[in-house]
Amino acid sequence: MRVLYSLMWWLALPLVLGRLWWRGRREPGYRTHLGERLGFYGRRLDKRPTIMVHAVSVGETRAAEPLIEALLAARPDARILLTHMTPTGRATGKALFGKHGDRVIQSFLPYDTGFMVGRFLRHFEPAVCILMETEVWPNLIHGCARHGVPVALVNARLSEKSLRRGRKIGALMTDAARAITLVAAQTDADAGRIASLGAAKVAVTGSIKFDVVPPQAALDTGAMLRARFADRPVLLCASTREGEEALILDAYKALDRRPANMLLVLVPRHPQRFDEVARMVEERGLSLAHRSKLPEHVDTDVLLGDSMGEMFAYYAACDCAFIGGSLLPLGGQNLIEACALGRPVLVGEHTFNFLQATEEAVAAGAALRVPDAPALLRAAAGLLDDDGRRAAMGAHAQAFAARHRGATVRTVELLQQIIA
Repeated sequence: MRVLYSLMWWLALPLVLGRLWWRGRREPGYRTHLGERLGFYGRRLDKRPTIMVHAVSVGETRAAEPLIEALLAARPDARILLTHMTPTGRATGKALFGKHGDRVIQSFLPYDTGFMVGRFLRHFEPAVCILMETEVWPNLIHGCARHGVPVALVNARLSEKSLRRGRKIGALMTDAARAITLVAAQTDADAGRIASLGAAKVAVTGSIKFDVVPPQAALDTGAMLRARFADRPVLLCASTREGEEALILDAYKALDRRPANMLLVLVPRHPQRFDEVARMVEERGLSLAHRSKLPEHVDTDVLLGDSMGEMFAYYAACDCAFIGGSLLPLGGQNLIEACALGRPVLVGEHTFNFLQATEEAVAAGAALRVPDAPALLRAAAGLLDDDGRRAAMGAHAQAFAARHRGATVRTVELLQQIIA
């Protein structure tokens, strides 16, 4: 199966590279560091121990922040090799860890062929390979086993849908799972599903995302945004996905009892969609302002969050937050950051990627689940008109986030058992 998998990678490579170049029209970062994606690198590093952490994109990179900071403190003799698959993830990593100089270096992970992975491992010689959340790459894991590099899957999650998909490819996934040295899972349910694929050592440590601390700079930016919004009631729709914005905008425009002077802040998850979402707003006759060209006073119907790395700032500036990816069957996004800042949270029906955290937040009174976009706007309007209810939900949200902290310490204790 692994040979067939590798052959499929080689056959698909021209299409993969073509798509990379095509995406580079809107996101130039996809056209940079192409050699790294094929396993070609520059000069050799010095012989300090190298701890590899793979965080595919923005969400995983931000989630890795407390873990990386803890590893840097625990191993002052070592460097972190932070790898990504997207340029936005790489930019986020640079923003978060550039202050550490050469103690944190970055690279794109090569495509998952034995040849490219082998060159990567021989060049960087990692002491351990730490994969964040769901990043199981069969040839990378096999290559680590051949080179004697232990593999840890941390902050690990696996939905029922992903488990079914994994079982469909049979031996390829089970062989990879058996070769993982250590799994630190977010929940008991995640641990059980991962163990069912054959992983031998699985522990439950909780979600590292609860340990992320809002940077003061983000809070300052949030205060600046709030000042530009003045006393307007603000609904933030965060990390929205394709198909959701149209539903939200239609429901916003059709809302019968809209709170006076209500502002809708839309932050699409993918930056290449900023222009598309702006057109949707204008086509509906709604007035629009852009975060990238922020006016002194935001008096429009909609503010488009066309910036990267400012989600904490948007949460700090809003009155309540909807978490995207959940109105349509896309699995939802992380609600923890909004809760940590004491914001009432709204989610749709489709939260299978973060099911336990979402259900616990709803049970704790920190979040409300809505069936569709019209219900979302009605629920948001109700919260924006009720200061007492909104404050109570915000307090429940902060308490919920505080109760679940500590996963980073537990994860680092496990990792120290396998890091040379």
